[in-house]
Amino acid sequence: MLGQVSPPEWATDVFSAYDQVFPELFWFLVGFGVVYLVGQAFLVPLLTRVVRARNLNNPTIETAAKTYLRVLFIGFATLSGIITAGYGRVLSDSAVIIAALTFALGIAGQQVFGSLISGMFLVADPDFNVGDWIEWPGGSGTVEEVDFRVTRIRTPNNETVSVPNTELTTNAITRPYGRNTYRITEQASVAYYEDAERALLELRQIAATLDPILGDPAPNARLVELGDNAITIQAEFWVDDPRDKDLMTIRSDFRRAVKRRFDEEGITLAPPSAQLLSGEVTVTERPPDSSASSGE
Repeated sequence: MLGQVSPPEWATDVFSAYDQVFPELFWFLVGFGVVYLVGQAFLVPLLTRVVRARNLNNPTIETAAKTYLRVLFIGFATLSGIITAGYGRVLSDSAVIIAALTFALGIAGQQVFGSLISGMFLVADPDFNVGDWIEWPGGSGTVEEVDFRVTRIRTPNNETVSVPNTELTTNAITRPYGRNTYRITEQASVAYYEDAERALLELRQIAATLDPILGDPAPNARLVELGDNAITIQAEFWVDDPRDKDLMTIRSDFRRAVKRRFDEEGITLAPPSAQLLSGEVTVTERPPDSSASSGE
């Protein structure tokens, strides 16, 4: 027809490409969405309940299983979307794609796989659990979650620190509160002229009167050092279930009680250090000023 203008050839190619891309994208989203929603809404909660039932009082395995299952279903959903969109044959036949994936996993994924394996070892360790207080060379805090790459730890300042799993598996981890009781030690310095036995007795009696301190094992006190200017004595006492107690407050209450009792009993705490001076001091008399005398 006269006056009708046909679109250019490049525009026809672009439109035809989009006509192919949009249906493939639609079917990819359908395949991905169905598997993802079914997995996250039904299968992950169901399998998590099964893990919880088989591992009572072990939140570490429960949280780890939930994290691993979510990532696993994301991978299944992605694969399902690719197959639904019609790219399954391309993935299986393309040597270039397989080589690229192998290279990426071999180079960039080494650290990720190392962290993943380390996280699995931490989850499988019966002495490492969510809620435990741990100390490692980089700090200390309460374990909140063991993830694929990192372990999240809450510090005493209520900060969350993400520690790489490899750092926790390659270094020594201390669990000071890993048992039902925990021993607290407190030191004090008294003067040499004080009665050390009396000071040790006072420490034991003070520890026995504080409420959170256990009577069994009984509090103990010992002399630990003969310093240059003072005697160092140490009190040792125990508390139960330290994760439910404020240890800083217990230490503070004990120190305040020691200061108050020693003041009442006249026992000198932390005497000033003595300094020994040696040498000579020479005094030279200054002669009178002659000019001032002549002016008078």
